[in-house]
Amino acid sequence: MEIEAIAYYRCPLPGKFGAPRQAGLAPALKGLVTLEAPYAGSQALRGLESFSHAWLIWGFHLNGSRNSRTVRPPRLGGNVRVGVFASRSPFRPNGMGLSAVRIESVDLRKGTIEVSGADLADGTPIYDIKPYVPYSDSIPDATPGFCAKDWPALEVNFTPEAEASLRDALDDDRFDALVQILRLDPRPQYQDDPDRIYGLDFSGLDVMFRVDSGYLIVTGAREQDCNQTQNDL
Repeated sequence: MEIEAIAYYRCPLPGKFGAPRQAGLAPALKGLVTLEAPYAGSQALRGLESFSHAWLIWGFHLNGSRNSRTVRPPRLGGNVRVGVFASRSPFRPNGMGLSAVRIESVDLRKGTIEVSGADLADGTPIYDIKPYVPYSDSIPDATPGFCAKDWPALEVNFTPEAEASLRDALDDDRFDALVQILRLDPRPQYQDDPDRIYGLDFSGLDVMFRVDSGYLIVTGAREQDCNQTQNDL
């Protein structure tokens, strides 16, 4: 049976770089799930507003196909291989993702769900939506394997010019979301050059930063070509 998208996700992150590696790590990051026909404008979301969270089942649309049996998780520094089914790697045989997100609001007329804390890029196809049910979806005595430790966080600092530029361009919610994303260290785990300047696409801006000894320093931000952005949220 062919699987088709029932919705698409919209957010300030147009690419993979910078997207949180797991759901819930950047709770200030908000996005919009928009249903497609024949579900848009229908009653397909009726009752979802009574839940606080939902599962999104989605596709890694920015990845090429890959049939590797082993992967190198960032949690292990990007240099240790484990079986693909012992990981949450985005490079999977069927390219399917699963994320638990907070429901901020539901609009039945428009067929949209505003969510927060997702780890998806803009334009991600959504294949299914299911309410999160704590009594069956949460397992208090589950063991986390090699993910036992919390994801290490960087301290984020700004040059005065960069902070002024970003606060002028972003509202408070998006500024907070950007800081949370940067704290998670968007770089590939095998890169550690303190002089290298990275660029993160966020909400139509190119945010430039470098990382040195546990500190992430935002050095500048500039507007992108409007023809290269696709964020309507």
